[in-house]
Amino acid sequence: MARVKRGVTSHAKHKKVLKAAKGFYGRRKNTIRTAKAAVDRALQYNYRDRKNKKRTFRGLWIQRINAAVREHDLTYSRFIDGLGKAGIEIDRKVLSELAIHEPDAFKAIVEKAKAALPAAA
Repeated sequence: MARVKRGVTSHAKHKKVLKAAKGFYGRRKNTIRTAKAAVDRALQYNYRDRKNKKRTFRGLWIQRINAAVREHDLTYSRFIDGLGKAGIEIDRKVLSELAIHEPDAFKAIVEKAKAALPAAA
């Protein structure tokens, strides 16, 4: 059986890791052992923060909706309750955009949500 020399494959693997480590500081960018550890950790952060980004944006949309709704003498939770009772199904991202760019349309939605709420609360 012929002897297998593995230089080509290991060089390719190292090159792939070092390319991913481009821009890292110190030995993390050019020493394969530290670069591999740094790239692995960076990919873990990358995966985790793709999830956290969604969480962060939802919080931002809620803050914007709350601020816009308070201008119409309502709180966020009462507004969301009113939307549910009025049968309006608009997600928070769209509500946030409406509150910023289309205040008249947002006001109409707030009025419908207010009308669906019981008056004694």
